[in-house]
Parts: sequence; structure tokens; C-alpha cells
Amino acid sequence: MFFDKDKLVNPLKEYYQGGYDWQPQEAPGVQADMHPVPDCGEKSYRGSGRLKGRKALVTGGDSGIGRAAAIAYAREGADVAINYLSAEKDDAEEVRKLIEAEDRKAVLIPGDISSEDFCKTLIEKAADELDGLDILCLVAGKQVAQKDIATLSTEQIVKTYEVNVFGMMWLVREAMPYLKPGSCIINTTSIQAYDPSEYLLDYAGTKAAIRAFTQGLAKQIAPKGIRVNAVAPGPIWTPLQICGGQLKENLPDFGSDTPMKRAGQPVELADVYVFLASPEASYVTGQVYGVTGGMPTV
Repeated sequence: MFFDKDKLVNPLKEYYQGGYDWQPQEAPGVQADMHPVPDCGEKSYRGSGRLKGRKALVTGGDSGIGRAAAIAYAREGADVAINYLSAEKDDAEEVRKLIEAEDRKAVLIPGDISSEDFCKTLIEKAADELDGLDILCLVAGKQVAQKDIATLSTEQIVKTYEVNVFGMMWLVREAMPYLKPGSCIINTTSIQAYDPSEYLLDYAGTKAAIRAFTQGLAKQIAPKGIRVNAVAPGPIWTPLQICGGQLKENLPDFGSDTPMKRAGQPVELADVYVFLASPEASYVTGQVYGVTGGMPTV
């Protein structure tokens, strides 16, 4: 990210510090219609060639954290394919323009990663159009709040696990033949894997599963020279939050219960996704990096 190096930055005063209005959208939501619009680094992220020549696939790359990672990867020199749902086309087209503005190749591949068949197609198309694949960045997720387990439907439980866990495993499995030594996989878990909210039982369960999957997979494929890590966001202002991811009564104060007293913005995770994909992380595997505003991941 770009900051004035001649002055200290007070993290309590950075980015948006106010409350949030109730602004429900039908899932998966359109970032451009949110207020405030999440900051994904469109104007602030400055690259320095740390990923020059790399080829990345980012799921959920149209908005939120995935968008921030895709923008950062392009500005660090990578060609980028993004996956998203067809309803998110407008957001995805904005990301295409941002990637191409860096003279990098942008590949847009809409589709639902809860489908095993589509996961295979997604990997094949990304590797074909990018002429290879060496960064697999898995961010897309499903989160729907429910006050009571009695109202937590089987349909929601199954879909949440299909998107968050099964899709991740299918994508990794299909990507393995393309990943060479030096490649990396970056998963996205959550503070929910460590401090689950009582209204996110299914989502928190998937994030705990991703944490374990990341650590186990890292051990399995380290001998191949492929690193596997994960990022654990805390409360970050993304479309997930206004598409049912938060209870109505919780949204106005979203993020205010963290030690930083505010929600984070997607761009605040960008450097972590870049670091984990870069050669600087050559001895880092099986790790989970928390970006939580001070909420502990232990």
C-alpha cells in the first residue's frame, strides 16, 4: 500500500471509522452499490514488481478481499484470472479495467465453485488463458447469519460447506498438476475459526475446516516445493456483510468491538496476500496470518 513514509500512521484513524447503515442486498451483492464503498486499493495500492511474470487465479476477485488481492497482484506484475458469480459481472468488469491498466493480462471466468465440474473447468481455463498457473488465491466464500440453529436449514449448511470447503478442495486438487516448485496456494479462513460467533455456526465451522486443511496440505506438498498458507480476516467491510452475513442489529456497530474500534477495509489485507505469494515468503508454509484489528488468533 502507499503511505507517506515521512510520517507515522495511526491505525485508529486510517480508513472509515463510522457506523454502517442497514443496506440489504440480495446475495451475492454488488460492491459498487454499498455505502461506504469498500476500499480495495483501487487508488491507494502501489506495486513494486514483487510478482513480476507470475500467473494468479483469485476466486471472489470481483469484490471485497479477493478484489484487493487481484488489484495488488496486477500492480506487482502478475497476470490475473478472477472468478465470480455472473450477478457480479459489473464489479468484475471494473477489476478487469484495473488489471489491464497495469499492462497485465486479465481473464474473467464466471461460475459457481460449489460445482465440482465447474471447479475443474475453472482451473483448466485459467491455466490455459494465463499460459500457466503458479498462484492459487482462494477467497470466495458464503456467509449467512442465523440467530437460532432451529432456523439453520440443511440447504444453507450444505451450500456453505460446498462453497467454502468443498470448492476449495476441488480447486486445489485440480490445480496440482499445473503448480510447479515455487508456486503457492493461499486460502482464506477467518477470525471465526478461533472465536466463532453464535449466529455463524455453519460459516465458522467451514473456516475452522479451512484452517486445518491449510496446515495439513502444507505438510503434504512441501516436498513438491509448493507453499500453502492462509489469511484469517477479522471484521472486514465487504459485500458478504450486507447480503445476510450480519444480523441487522449488529451492522451499525460492525467492527467496533475490535481493539482497533473499527472494521477493516479489504486493501488492508492486500500486502499479506502479496507477501505470501512472493519469494520473500520462501520459508513460510502452513501458517495462518491474522488481519483482525487486534482480535487474537490463538
